[in-house]
Amino acid sequence: MKTTIVKKVDIQRKWYIIDAKDQILGKIATKVADKLRGKDKPIFSPHMDCGDFVIITNVDKVKLTGKKLTDKTYDRHTGYPGGLISPNAKTVLSGKNPERVVIAAVRGMLPKNNLRDEMMRKLKLFTGTEHGHEAQQPEVLEI
Repeated sequence: MKTTIVKKVDIQRKWYIIDAKDQILGKIATKVADKLRGKDKPIFSPHMDCGDFVIITNVDKVKLTGKKLTDKTYDRHTGYPGGLISPNAKTVLSGKNPERVVIAAVRGMLPKNNLRDEMMRKLKLFTGTEHGHEAQQPEVLEI
């Protein structure tokens, strides 16, 4: 038996689309993190980016279970002393950038190294149903 080493030439990336309307955030995030990392492929290698592209539409209509809508906070800092801003999930979802909720969930499930940024670039988020990736012919991914 020989152990095969995956080369960048061998990796074939697919495009998937997920409609996040009335879907639970955690279930979407785990499925997306697995697809971005390529863990569902037989050629998976932990030191390489083997994953696929994922498009998520309707990210502003995602559901959170329990009291997370009011209790979960998304911290950011302005850079000035005392500039910590901690809006809850409800304000972030109804605000200007509702994608932050999905980005934080998926980003936390990816490895904490240089590959994470490379994998996150393959995640495309849209607040409505329209997206500009029809040419890639994405497959519908059911959650």
